[in-house]
This record gives sequence, C-alpha cells and structure tokens, in this order.
Amino acid sequence: MAFRKFSELVTLSAAVLAFYAAFGSPLSAQTVPNQGLLARGPAVDAPTPFVEASTSVASRPASMGDRHKFWDKQNYALFVAAAALNGADFAVTRDNLQRGGQELNPVVRVFGRSTAGLAVNFVGETAGVVGISYFLHKTGHHKLERMVSVVNIGSSAAAVSYGLAHR
Repeated sequence: MAFRKFSELVTLSAAVLAFYAAFGSPLSAQTVPNQGLLARGPAVDAPTPFVEASTSVASRPASMGDRHKFWDKQNYALFVAAAALNGADFAVTRDNLQRGGQELNPVVRVFGRSTAGLAVNFVGETAGVVGISYFLHKTGHHKLERMVSVVNIGSSAAAVSYGLAHR
C-alpha cells in the first residue's frame, strides 16, 4: 500500500512535468496582435496583405529579461536547495535501509546496496540537475532551466517526507 501511494505521487509529478513541457513553452510564445490594426480596421481602398511582416525570434536581440547569467542568485538558491534536499534524502534513505527498510525507487535500489553507492547516486542526481539546467540555459530554455531544479526539489522533499513518515 505504501508503494502504491509513492507510485501515485511519482505518476502525478511526471504528468505535471509532461503537461508543462508540452504546453508551457507554446503558450508563453503566443504574441499579442497589433493593436493599431484592430483599432482602425483595414483601409477600404488599400489591399490587405496575405502575410504580415514580423521579426524573427532568432534575429531580434533578447531583452535583459530574457538573458541572465547561469550562476545568478535564483539559480544559485535553487541549486543549494536541491543539494540540501538531496543530502537529506540520502540521510533518510540510508537510515531507513540500515533499519531494514526497502528502497521504493527502482533506480536508486541498484545503488542502495552500500552507503558509497547511495552517496554516488545522490551526488550524481545533484550534478545531473546542474548539468541539465546548464544545457537548457545554453539552448535558451530559461523557464525549463529553472523547472528542472524545482521538480528535483519537490521530488526530494516528497521522498524525505515519505521516508520520515514511514520509519
């Protein structure tokens, strides 16, 4: 029964992440129509163009709101929180395993046979969060860059809470 609750939590988290990944970027990329054309309406004697000229997203310079340094205050805080919660997850998981508990995550279960293996798993998870965020930052996906840390923080917090509740 405990595994079922954990499985439902993981399924829900994956569904929310998939929904945001699928619909978050296209929805935020929508543009507002030119208000001047809507207010006046097309001129009666002038032909209306079939294609409206617009600037390409790649050709326009990014505003200061679009650009930021990778190691800015927000990313630094997110990475510190992710590392702290991954450390707490390591400590709770290790304690539960030493008391005869069972690891519910099948990926972590492979590493959970020793303390060193478990530590490698959680350090790798933290490094993976930073690496994926850096990749998304370099490719211009700044919202997803921060969402990687937020999802990791949420999943680690849920795992710590679950581990503490089921001692």
